[in-house]
Order: sequence, then C-alpha cells, then structure tokens
Amino acid sequence: GKGFIVTSGTGSGKSLTYISTIFNHLFKNPNKPGIKAIIVYPLNALINSQELALKGFEENFRKRTGNDFPFTFAKYTGQEKQDDRDKVIANPPDILLTNYMMLELLMVRKADESLRKSFLDNIKYLVFDELHVYKGRQGADVSLLIRRIKAAATNKNIICIGTSATMTTGTIDEQKSEV
Repeated sequence: GKGFIVTSGTGSGKSLTYISTIFNHLFKNPNKPGIKAIIVYPLNALINSQELALKGFEENFRKRTGNDFPFTFAKYTGQEKQDDRDKVIANPPDILLTNYMMLELLMVRKADESLRKSFLDNIKYLVFDELHVYKGRQGADVSLLIRRIKAAATNKNIICIGTSATMTTGTIDEQKSEV
C-alpha cells in the first residue's frame, strides 16, 4: 500500500517489481474498466521495449492457461497514428504506457478528456521508470504533474513507484539520502 523506489543495476529486473505489483492488483481486482496503472518512460524506445515484454507475458499466459490475458495494456505517445490513439481513447486499457510529455498533454487536452477521466477515476499506480532522468526543470515539471494527478484523482492514495539503475553512488547512507 506504499510507494517505493528500486535502484539496481541495468538488466537486474527492476521492471518486474512494478509489473508484478500491478499484475497482482489486476488479478485480484478483475473486470473493473478504466486505467489503473500509468507507466511513464523517458523515451519511446523504452515504451516499445516494455510493450514487447508485456506481449510476451500475454502470450505466455495464453499458452499456459488456454485463456485470454485478463487485462489490457496500450501505449499512448506521439509516435502512434491518430487512429491507434482513438482506439485507446474509445477503450481505455488497464495499463497505459506513455512518456511524461504525453501524460502532461493528457491532463489538459480536450480531445483526451475521456481518457483523462478514465485514469483519474481509476488510477492505483503511477510508475516512473528511469527516475534519475527527471532532474532540474524537467524534474520540477514532473513533480508538479504528479501533484496535479494526485489532486485530481478520485483515489487519494495513489501508489507511486520509481526505478533507476544510475540514481546513486557512494555509501549506503549517501544512497539512502539521495533516494
């Protein structure tokens, strides 16, 4: 029920910490429509990579159980065609993969109003992968974005999760202080 930050080396499985947390929630709370988790990546290439990983989980689930995956995911960035974004707006997924600029736009654009309502009414998890990227002005922008989402969301206990491979160095006490 609390947010957390995972700092560990590249390729160590940090993504699995938030994916398994989100999957666990979705398995225990099936069939409620709306966006329950937003995963924010600093680069669209990371979004594309995570989408492939999620498709792998989906395929594995089908092979092992013979059933359809019990929840949905979709990416929503500036690189998709408008038709693809319209499909996401018409049928919001359980998990939305995006970048912070698109999430910012989702909070203000009239065209995204129904998608915004979907996550503000249902969000449980807000994840920032590669947390160390958000420093300086960009970090301040992201901090304000998180505050606006929390203020507007129905759920006042959104669980925020962050990951970073390169967030800290030094002694354990210095690392804890930085995190």
